[in-house]
Amino acid sequence: MLYPNQFTVDEAWIVFTLNDEPIHTIQDGDFNFLALMDAASCYILGSSTVPASQGEPTREQAAKLLHTGRALKNSIPEKLFIPEAMAGRYLIAEAELLGIDVLRVTDKDL
Repeated sequence: MLYPNQFTVDEAWIVFTLNDEPIHTIQDGDFNFLALMDAASCYILGSSTVPASQGEPTREQAAKLLHTGRALKNSIPEKLFIPEAMAGRYLIAEAELLGIDVLRVTDKDL
């Protein structure tokens, strides 16, 4: 189980889905809402909506989410935690391009 007191601010970020079921809209269809959070402060650094049919953020969405956090904090973390159940190939690729170590964790550990 991960707890905020295990980290220092900007040491690690967490990407997670805010909703349990896709959010339905008449105009745009179903989507999931992702958040990027600092593990120590629990501060939300950014968010992104991803069409449920897409299954995961695109490379552009992943890059934008991480760059939003980077711009806000003026730094990047050492680690990025991503739930094992989340399809995250582009999040992983973009994080690795920035030199961030990616760790997959179970939902219960978040």
